[in-house]
Amino acid sequence: MKPRSTLWPVLAALARMAPRRLWLGGALLALLTVLMGMALLGLSGWFITATALAGLLPATAIVFDVFMPSAGIRLLALGRTGTRYAERLVTHDATLAVLAALRERLLRSWATPAAALSLRLRPARLLQRLTADVDALDSLYLRLFVPLLAATGATLMAALALGLMRWWLGMALAAWLLATGLGSALWLARSARRPAVRRALALESLRARTADLVAGQAELAMAGTLAAHCERIAALDARVAEADAELHGLEARTSFVQGLCGALALAGVLLGVGWLAEAGLLGAPVAALALLLALTAMEPFAALRRGALEAGRSWLAARRLAPALRDGAAQGACEPAAPRQGLAVELEQVVAPRAAVLAQDIRIAEGERVALLGASGAGKTTLLSLMAGELQPLAGAVRARRCTWMTQRTELFEDSLRDNLLLACPEAAEDTLWAALEVAGLAGDVRAMAQGLDTRLGEGGLGLSGGQARRLALARLLLSPARCWLLDEVTEGLDARTAADLLVRLDSAARGRTLVLATHKLREAQLADRLLWVEQGRVVSEALRGTPPFEAALARLRQDG
Repeated sequence: MKPRSTLWPVLAALARMAPRRLWLGGALLALLTVLMGMALLGLSGWFITATALAGLLPATAIVFDVFMPSAGIRLLALGRTGTRYAERLVTHDATLAVLAALRERLLRSWATPAAALSLRLRPARLLQRLTADVDALDSLYLRLFVPLLAATGATLMAALALGLMRWWLGMALAAWLLATGLGSALWLARSARRPAVRRALALESLRARTADLVAGQAELAMAGTLAAHCERIAALDARVAEADAELHGLEARTSFVQGLCGALALAGVLLGVGWLAEAGLLGAPVAALALLLALTAMEPFAALRRGALEAGRSWLAARRLAPALRDGAAQGACEPAAPRQGLAVELEQVVAPRAAVLAQDIRIAEGERVALLGASGAGKTTLLSLMAGELQPLAGAVRARRCTWMTQRTELFEDSLRDNLLLACPEAAEDTLWAALEVAGLAGDVRAMAQGLDTRLGEGGLGLSGGQARRLALARLLLSPARCWLLDEVTEGLDARTAADLLVRLDSAARGRTLVLATHKLREAQLADRLLWVEQGRVVSEALRGTPPFEAALARLRQDG
C-alpha cells in the first residue's frame, strides 16, 4: 500500500474533526510568527548598519531618523510574541479537538461486535492503537503540516525581498532553499520509514510481552519459562534501541546537510550582495537586510525535520486506523432493530456465530420476566449477546428494545465510584447516584469511605469486595434508562446471604421492566415468570409460572449454596 494513498484519506478525516478556523488559523499564525521573526531580524540588521554609517558624519547623524525603525522593531518584537502565544493556543486547541474526536470515532468503530472481539483477544494491540498510533496521527498537524507551511512561507518571503533587489538573487535563493530544505526532509522521510516502522512494531511487541510478564509472572515461573520470557523482552528492547539509534543517525546526518546547505546559501547571498554593493547597486544596510533574511529563511526547515523523521510511524498508524476512520465505519449498529409493538425481544431462526446452531423463535413481551436455564456452555450467554447486539447473527433476525446488560463478570474501571456510576447515565445528579446506591444496598458502605463517591478504585475494581462490586454494578444497572435488563449469572461468586439480599433488591427495582436472566441457579430462576430451557443453543422446552413443568424445571436446577 502506497503511503500517499493511505495518508490522504486519513488527513481528510482528521481535518474534518476540528473546525477549519482552528487548524487553518493555527497554521497561519505559525507562518505569521516566522515572517515577523524574519522581518524583526532583517530590520534590526538594517537599522544597526544604517545607524553605524549615519554616525560617521555629523550631518547624517543629525538628520537620520531613528524613531521609525526602532518603533518598527518594537512592533515586530511585541507582535512576534503575541502571534507565538496565539499560535500555541490555537494549534493546541485544534490538536485537542482532533484528539477528542479521533478517540470518540475510534471507540465507536471498535464498539462494533466484530472489532471489539478482535481487539479483546489482543489487548496490547488496543493499547497501541489508543496511545502510540493516535499520538502518531496527532503529530501530523503540529510536526508536518504547520512546519511545512511556515518553511514554504519563509522561503517565499525571503525570495520576494531579495527579488526586489535583483530578480535572479531571489529566484536563486528560493530554488536553493526549496531544493535543499524540502529535498532533505523528503530524503529523511523515505530513509526513516523502515526503521520507524520496525521501531513501532517492536515497541508494540515489547508492550505486549511486558504486560504478559506483569500479569502472569507467577504462572511463567511455575511453568519454568520466566527466564525465556525475560530474554525475549530484552531482545525486543534491543530492537527498539537499535531502531532508535538508526533514526538518530539519520536525523543527525540530515541536520548536518541542512546546516551545510544553509551555510552555502548564506555564502552565496553574501557573494551576490557583496558584488552588488561593490558595483554601487546596493547599499550596505540593504545588504545586511538580505543576509539576515537568508539566514533566517532556512531555520523553519529544522522544525520540519522532526515531522519527516516520524513520517514512517505516522504512515503505519494511518494504515492501521484508516478502516476505523472511513465514513460509515463508526455507524455499525450495535443495537438490534426495534421489535413489534408489545414485544421487548424477538429472535427469529437465529444462527449464532459462536455456537453455529439454530435457535428457535423467542419472543419476550414488554414487562415479562424470562429465565434462560441450562448447563454451562448451553448457549445462554450467546443468546444474551444476540439480544444486546454484542453479537451479530450469521442468519435470522434479532429485534430488541434498548437493553442494558449486567454480565457475569463485574466490569469496573480504575476510576472513582462516581465516574463508574456515571457510565450508565452521564447526566445523573448526585442525589440520583445516592438513590441508586441505596436501592443496591451499597450506600452505607460508600458513606463510610473517607472520600465517598470520589473514592478511587484500583484496577478491575480493586478496593471493593466481591459483593460490593456486584452491588455497584447493580446500582449502575439501576441508573440505565433502558427498560430491558439482561442479567448473566447475576449472583455468581457471592455467598448465599449476599446473593439473597441482592436478588430481593433486584426484584423490587425491576418492577415494570423486562427481565431476561441467564442462570443455572434456583434462587435466580425464581424471579422469572417463564422458563426457557436451553441445550446446545436451542430452546428445547418452556414453562410458565404456576404450571407443573415450571416446578419441574426449577427442581432440575442446582441448589444454592
